[in-house]
Amino acid sequence: MPNTAAAKKAMRVSLRRKEINTARKWKIKNSLKELRKCLATNPTAYQTTLSKVFSNLDKAVKTNVIHRNKANRRKSRLAAMVAKVQA
Repeated sequence: MPNTAAAKKAMRVSLRRKEINTARKWKIKNSLKELRKCLATNPTAYQTTLSKVFSNLDKAVKTNVIHRNKANRRKSRLAAMVAKVQA
């Protein structure tokens, strides 16, 4: 347990940030699932879900939840996946 007031506050902040970061990661994961499902069922209507995935990845980068290169790698792979399904 933290002993000082500053350490107690740091712990509270850390727990709050952990919840926010976990929620952000779940949004990414769920939007990826939604995109894959959309591509499997209706390959022509993928634009909105793809933009949602890209938006979630960019927001995670902005708040330092994931690294910029990881988001760019995922976006590149998703774009390639969509191109493959469209072809």
